[in-house]
Amino acid sequence: MSMADMREPIESGCPDGFQYMHPVMRKNFGNWKYHDDPQPGVLRHVAYSGDQVFTIKAGTQRILDVFTLRKLCDIGDQYADGFIRFTIRSNIEYIVTDEAKVQPLIKALTDAGFVVGGTKNSVTSLSHTQGWLHCDIPGTDASGVVKSMMDELIGEFTAWNMPNRVHITTSCCQINCGGQGDIAINVQHTKPPKINHDLVANVCERPSVVARCPVAAIRPAMVNGKPSLEVDEKKCICCGACFPPCPPMQINDAEHSKLSIWVGGNHSNARGKPTFQKLVASGIPNNPPRWPEATAIVKNILKCYKEDAKDWERINDWIERIGWPRFFEKTGLPFTKFHVDNWRGARASLNASTHIRF
Repeated sequence: MSMADMREPIESGCPDGFQYMHPVMRKNFGNWKYHDDPQPGVLRHVAYSGDQVFTIKAGTQRILDVFTLRKLCDIGDQYADGFIRFTIRSNIEYIVTDEAKVQPLIKALTDAGFVVGGTKNSVTSLSHTQGWLHCDIPGTDASGVVKSMMDELIGEFTAWNMPNRVHITTSCCQINCGGQGDIAINVQHTKPPKINHDLVANVCERPSVVARCPVAAIRPAMVNGKPSLEVDEKKCICCGACFPPCPPMQINDAEHSKLSIWVGGNHSNARGKPTFQKLVASGIPNNPPRWPEATAIVKNILKCYKEDAKDWERINDWIERIGWPRFFEKTGLPFTKFHVDNWRGARASLNASTHIRF
């Protein structure tokens, strides 16, 4: 496909990805014979035509400044073919067709402080939601959690030690726009919002705030002769969804905003249906800048998974095989009443029987 055949860019929607692809990838699109993994961080795709394409993946610090971007692009211009792409986890991938360029490129990345890995059965870079950078509802710095945990898990990024690929996500709020992950670290608010009634009428559009609550726990009220809002604390699930449209409903708290860890989420339907992640640890201190308590629990879960899972089992497959009681035994995590899914819409996930079974 020539550049003249490309559709014109428009003001909305994604641009045509073909214009950014390596010419050999465009030439062999849909005609790949096989792919393999020569070494951690390197993929090789072989086409029926005999053409080969090597992809070299390197981890970044996730939040990229212009100086880092220029350095990464300079490395691509000097040691590769000048074609790059970023993954959803902000890993950078260089595409080359000459196998002789692979090792010099890896050395250049390593010398510049970037780590090559994240392919096959490894722990790939943690993804995170926007946090304090862009989000209007953050309860913590999700990017800081990613940085501290990846410093601890860098050996699992550069090697193939896991039974299968492991995706770890972090979310700066309980809305969890980060999606499902094999392991997820999410904020957990444990107290309803504190309302500054003097500011609500001046700052908030009350109908929008009422409509934003997913459990109808907020209603209009008059407080001290001023229009305001009130929260039914018996209904409130402490999600924090009311904070963006109404900052006077402050829910972030240094003491009562914690972290929670969830496992078993999977978007893929390669071997089974997509699965929701489930709570396994709650009330973990939100303890910057290194979050040692949350990091220790994640490393423990990975250790048990690595020792006990069969080849190619994702974490949700492993747990489904051994059962949740055995999972809690192996990890040593306490099982409490808060782990029981008693939400009214959870009929499909509960055991509808008088007998406990998993």
